[in-house]
Amino acid sequence: MPPLSRWAVRLALVYLGVGITLGALILAQKGLGSLPWAWSGLGAHVELMLIGWMTQFALGVAYWILPRLPGTAPRGNTLLAGLALVLLNLGLGLAVLAPFLPWSAGLTLARLSEVLGLLLFGYAVWPRIRTLKP
Repeated sequence: MPPLSRWAVRLALVYLGVGITLGALILAQKGLGSLPWAWSGLGAHVELMLIGWMTQFALGVAYWILPRLPGTAPRGNTLLAGLALVLLNLGLGLAVLAPFLPWSAGLTLARLSEVLGLLLFGYAVWPRIRTLKP
């Protein structure tokens, strides 16, 4: 497994743990009513589980499992794929913190960073998506 995939999968597992913990706190508030602040983390919980866990895990596995290219760079442009994952995680962190920031453009900037990261990742791995020749 290439280092970039390992980092993406490890970060995805961290986001899974944090997202489950936050979801458990929200559920405890719903059942017990003892954590009134927990509902403010609902957006962060959804973001961590959908983008942080599912999307990042899928990208890490895709980078690892897609067919290799012939030549000296079998996984394509590693720098571009790494930058894509940095942008995705930067956007994720900003989206989680956006409700607590004093400026309103935080969530828009977070979504823009996430989309740019996904498009950049797609561009980086696109040459590896091909049909098998018999």
